[in-house]
Amino acid sequence: MKLPTGVVQVVTPLGRLVLAGSVLVLAAGVYAGWAEAVTAGLTGLFALGIAALFTIGRTAITVDVAPQRRRIVAGEHAPVTVTVTNVAPRRLLPFTLEVGTGTAVEAFAVPGLAAGATHANAFELHARRRGVIPVGPATSVRGDPLRLLQRRVEWAGLQEVFVHPATVRLEPVGRGLLRDLEGRTTNDVSMSDLAFHTLREYVPGDDRRYIHWRSSAKANTFLVRQFQDTRRTCLLVAVDDSEAAYGDPDEFETAVSAAASVAVRSVDDAVDVTLLAGAHWTGSDLASRRNRQKVLDTCARAVLSPAGGLPQLVARGVRAVPEATYAVVVTGSRPTFADLRRACAQLPAGMPAVAVRVEPGARPRLAAHAALTVVTLSELADLPGLMR
Repeated sequence: MKLPTGVVQVVTPLGRLVLAGSVLVLAAGVYAGWAEAVTAGLTGLFALGIAALFTIGRTAITVDVAPQRRRIVAGEHAPVTVTVTNVAPRRLLPFTLEVGTGTAVEAFAVPGLAAGATHANAFELHARRRGVIPVGPATSVRGDPLRLLQRRVEWAGLQEVFVHPATVRLEPVGRGLLRDLEGRTTNDVSMSDLAFHTLREYVPGDDRRYIHWRSSAKANTFLVRQFQDTRRTCLLVAVDDSEAAYGDPDEFETAVSAAASVAVRSVDDAVDVTLLAGAHWTGSDLASRRNRQKVLDTCARAVLSPAGGLPQLVARGVRAVPEATYAVVVTGSRPTFADLRRACAQLPAGMPAVAVRVEPGARPRLAAHAALTVVTLSELADLPGLMR
């Protein structure tokens, strides 16, 4: 059941005109002793009084706005069902129901409903571009036939429909981009891992399972194995949201789609992924890193910003995910190679990175420089071949 969140009594523009005109005409008629003007003014005020009667009373209904699909891909559509039930013990007069869908409004004429009766309407929510479309709340509108006054009751139930970016299928990321799916060794020493490092003398508290008995017998003292710590691959994907980085909004859409394609493929390969799309990110908890839906929802929320920049974004990603072992940075056509190097300099020393530039009309190419590989693509369809 959806409860009303606000009631607004609205005098329409026509109603305000009739009110102001009636008062002025009535005052002029009384001042000049003009009976016709007095009659016209009283008639206008009487019409407003009658209109007010249409708005008196409580609308006792429940409204259920139910998108059949909460997540779709750009270019698809989602059916939305709106169900109205009269919960009053008496018959409900006809009224209009409005449902907001982003910047548009869907309006329905709800007929008179007997007590307990239900009326359903449906409409198609068309998602032409990536984003998040708020659906609702539903607003019941009651008013007079002349539309002088309206009584609007807003019902709770705002929902979001996520429009995910288009993606392309990539080959398993581990075949080229990441080569350490089982973990990579670090300089940190551990007493329990896979990469053997050295032997040292036993000290009280060491796990006896790691005593190397053959070497201990030769040295005439207990020696234990010591290991190098290994870490699981954690991929950091950062999408530049700065308006200055892109020639037009379509470049940004391609960049978001490219980042989503890499991140989704990595999640499918059981790689931990943290995606930053400007001010939005998937979060640092383990469940979010392995959640395909979370990645795509984050991409759906991405918007261009007049502030910020790629170096600041990468630095924020490193602070948020200090355990990241690989980075993919996606930007537009305007940043130069020097800009990309400056941005990737925020990464820890030795961390490999791939910078993806979206440059419409450019020849797809790949350039490797030390720990940074720069991939330039013209359209999303170029990504699989370049990443391969």
